[in-house]
Amino acid sequence: MQISDSQLDATFAALADPTRRAILARLASGEASVNELAEPFTMSQPAISKHLKVLERAGLISRGQDAQRRPRRIEAHPLAQANQWLEDYRHIWEANFQRLDALLEIMKAQAPASPTQIQPTTSAAKIALAAPHKPAITVKPIKS
Repeated sequence: MQISDSQLDATFAALADPTRRAILARLASGEASVNELAEPFTMSQPAISKHLKVLERAGLISRGQDAQRRPRRIEAHPLAQANQWLEDYRHIWEANFQRLDALLEIMKAQAPASPTQIQPTTSAAKIALAAPHKPAITVKPIKS
């Protein structure tokens, strides 16, 4: 699936705001009018309308027509594209961490065992313990 940069930019820009994410969360349970979407927020209807326009331009929501009512509904395609883009990178990072874990296992097998050696339980802890620790400041004793 080819994802255009402009579509991905618009999706992530729209998702960057907590109000817009809350609106999408509400629309995930079904369509709603502007008034229904504005209820939980302490902002004016024009402010909510601006958020809705950002979501519409990003393709994350659409506007329906139901007599006098124009309910908004969530559109899954842009979210699926963003998810696919993130998944591609998640696979890359998981592969990198697996290679690091394998390298750490080799290094542990080659190092002499010490009774005080800490046994890390997570990948992050293994990486942190494998990193060289250098003091930021060297303190020299004062000679009297």
